[in-house]
Amino acid sequence: MAKKSVTKKKGAKKNIARGIVCISASFNNTNVTVTDEMGNVLCWATAGGLGFKGSKKSTPYAAQQAVESAMEKAKECGIKEVGIKVQGPGSGRETAVKSVGAIEGIKVLWLKDVTPLPHNGCRPPKRRRV
Repeated sequence: MAKKSVTKKKGAKKNIARGIVCISASFNNTNVTVTDEMGNVLCWATAGGLGFKGSKKSTPYAAQQAVESAMEKAKECGIKEVGIKVQGPGSGRETAVKSVGAIEGIKVLWLKDVTPLPHNGCRPPKRRRV
């Protein structure tokens, strides 16, 4: 029996000029997601997905590489202007924001911190009796 050759259709090139870069910097990893203005995901990259393992995932360098990878994919979609949403307390946070601004052909319009803050937090555990 001869094997059938399967051809995949290539997805239509999106041409979106404006987008939002969502950077989620946790203590363990850094996620970078590029969306359109409606919030539909165009592309993403993570420090772990780029081959960093263990504690190296949470470094500023890994965050920078994740941003560069995501923005390269985003450029293929036609992104030229972006807003940045930053979330989380991770160490890669500042570096990730700086590296978005350093990419040629991408203009940063705004920057917003969307880290959730507890107003009064959840109820503490009951007092320990020893």
